[in-house]
Amino acid sequence: MGALESTILNVSAGPLPEISGANWYALYTAPRHEKRVADQINRQGIACFLPLYRSVRRWKDRRKELALVLFPGYVFVRMSLQHRLRVLQLPGAVRLVTFNGQPASLPEAEIESLRQHLSCPGNVEPHPYLSVGRRVRVRSGPLKGLEGIILRTKDRCRIVLSIHLIMRSVAVEVDDSDLEFIA
Repeated sequence: MGALESTILNVSAGPLPEISGANWYALYTAPRHEKRVADQINRQGIACFLPLYRSVRRWKDRRKELALVLFPGYVFVRMSLQHRLRVLQLPGAVRLVTFNGQPASLPEAEIESLRQHLSCPGNVEPHPYLSVGRRVRVRSGPLKGLEGIILRTKDRCRIVLSIHLIMRSVAVEVDDSDLEFIA
């Protein structure tokens, strides 16, 4: 494989309609079926969110830009639980993420924050899950208000955002002068 250059792309990037009794759920999919499942969910008239990032892969003889899934194996679905059977019967859909046997909803603010911050330009890519570390908040710039764990490598500064329900993280490059530490 070759070097990576990443930007973010969202499936269903427009504003989402208000649905009474609807919550966000993480839908676990068959491996490499995320895009197909998201497309089928949209055809059912159910709101979903599939964050993608663009990656340029370089081989000896060519370069190719790919749209890769930011959280492999997951599609975020906004629905009321009465529609879960419609979603779970789709080819490639495996199950909803549960807690104590009940589908676990994701906080609306967490999904909206993720949607908003991933639509900003910048270098975004998957990162191993982090739950501990020095917490920071971006105080200015396009990512203002973003909170996460700071990660410094050589001359780069990144904030790692984690979705605890699915234990996945993404890293976003930021300027360290725009950061403030959270107590």
